[in-house]
Amino acid sequence: MKVALLHNVRPDFVAQSVYELSRSFPSGHSTLSAVTYLTLGALLARVQTRRILKMYILGLAVLVTVMVGISRVYLGVHWPTDVLAGWCLGAAWAMVCWFVAARLQRTGQVEQTTDG
Repeated sequence: MKVALLHNVRPDFVAQSVYELSRSFPSGHSTLSAVTYLTLGALLARVQTRRILKMYILGLAVLVTVMVGISRVYLGVHWPTDVLAGWCLGAAWAMVCWFVAARLQRTGQVEQTTDG
């Protein structure tokens, strides 16, 4: 039995320069951009001592992730729900990485941050 939600067809209201045979849910580009940029942003911000620098790094990571997702909808290759699902998957991965890093720092298995 197939779940209809996982087998969405791609939008067809915009002329495509490349025809995709795969289904659209979830957006792989949105997932991987969230995995990459949010994970790097979270881990880099974790080792920074200045709050403004932490906010800058996280803000930049979120901005790039959002722009990738918006571009997928703008180009007409994904529905907004496909992008949202990709962001959720990627953000979940980034949070797991952040929690693992925090736990390793608390137990002393990796170096501590200077601010605690």
